[in-house]
Amino acid sequence: MKSNAHEIRCGHCGRKLAEGQYTLLTIKCPRCRALNHLKAESLTPVRQRAPTPGANHGRESDHSLAGRQTSPG
Repeated sequence: MKSNAHEIRCGHCGRKLAEGQYTLLTIKCPRCRALNHLKAESLTPVRQRAPTPGANHGRESDHSLAGRQTSPG
């Protein structure tokens, strides 16, 4: 079993029907004959890259300028 696989159980009786990944699935339970319609809640989130230190990519800095010293002159 892969670590990202999910148990798929009947919504009516709770019997384990399958194990795996799905985006859209319709499966009939052999025990209670309930038709189970399953749809993935969302796609796997894409990992975002860490920001480059010192680059704010057009956004204003979250840090206040108060308390900073100015250079003489």
